[in-house]
Amino acid sequence: MIDDVKMSGFIVLFIGVGLLIFTFYTAFQFLVGVQGIAPPGDFVGIFGESLSPLITYAIRALYLGIMGWVGSILTRRGVQIIISPPKEGKTEKGVKGKEDAAEKTSTSQ
Repeated sequence: MIDDVKMSGFIVLFIGVGLLIFTFYTAFQFLVGVQGIAPPGDFVGIFGESLSPLITYAIRALYLGIMGWVGSILTRRGVQIIISPPKEGKTEKGVKGKEDAAEKTSTSQ
């Protein structure tokens, strides 16, 4: 049976991968609706008409960037949790090793 730490690692990993998949799907949906460049003409009118969609797309890009960033962090942390060695055996070995070293120095004197 998988211990609780590895199970939480798998949960975090799958949440991160799910968030990344959702982010890429959402980005694809946003890019399907992108409109072309306006024809040349009155620059003030073109600038005024294109400013609103530009701000909208900038907000969407920031939203997607943050979602992708968080998804990649969750995925990386999940993998780190899964591949990390168990801490319990390492702690006991370290304490036991110190006791053995203390005994060897006391008996050699």
